[in-house]
Amino acid sequence: MEKVIRNEEDLLQLLDQLLEEEKPINWDAFYSDRKREVPFFVHLPDENLVRYFQSESFKPRKVLELGCGHGRNAIYLAEKGCKVDAVDASKEALNWARDEAHKRQVNINFIEKNLYYLSLTPHTYDFVYDSGCFHHIAPHRRMSYIALVKRSLKEEGEFALTCFIENGELGGSSLSDLEVYQKRSLQEGLGFTEEKLIAIFQQDFEPVEVTEMKQRDSESGTFGVSGLLTARFRLRSR
Repeated sequence: MEKVIRNEEDLLQLLDQLLEEEKPINWDAFYSDRKREVPFFVHLPDENLVRYFQSESFKPRKVLELGCGHGRNAIYLAEKGCKVDAVDASKEALNWARDEAHKRQVNINFIEKNLYYLSLTPHTYDFVYDSGCFHHIAPHRRMSYIALVKRSLKEEGEFALTCFIENGELGGSSLSDLEVYQKRSLQEGLGFTEEKLIAIFQQDFEPVEVTEMKQRDSESGTFGVSGLLTARFRLRSR
């Protein structure tokens, strides 16, 4: 029997299915090979995240990381004294993250969950971070994503992300939101510009900084490659 759309969730699931025909990335398979030649398969924190902590005004105590992958940023945040909840839908990614956290002797609450069905205590976090998850979010799911971040943050809390630059060196499709559905594809990740990011988040967040990620070598102790955009926002007063 053909499914009838009765509510917003039915519509969101229908659009999810429309894009799934492309065969979405299998993240468990992706993370199962820990020696895979992937730029971010290192145990170094993002250079922009490290830079935030160099600011006297940036002192988060409780942090939520969305799409934590193998845990490199979550571990850094825990080492900086933060209480960290780190979420990812991939069991393999979290197995790797737990192994590394154990080696580094840090305590992190890893949560295996799809972001859209994540249940958290509202207004709990000083800071929400996303390194490489947002560019895999389909346009119809952005409202759910933004609602999750807003619901998670305390008053004047901050949110930051890294994502593909549009037509950048690492990818970053230049498809418009309409073309995503016409082609039934995210083309392995959407690309963004400063203007696009600000337009998406400006209703609820005040931009603090939007800049390209700075190139770094491993000797710097940080992860930095060209082709990524970094953005930091502050929640507008409710």
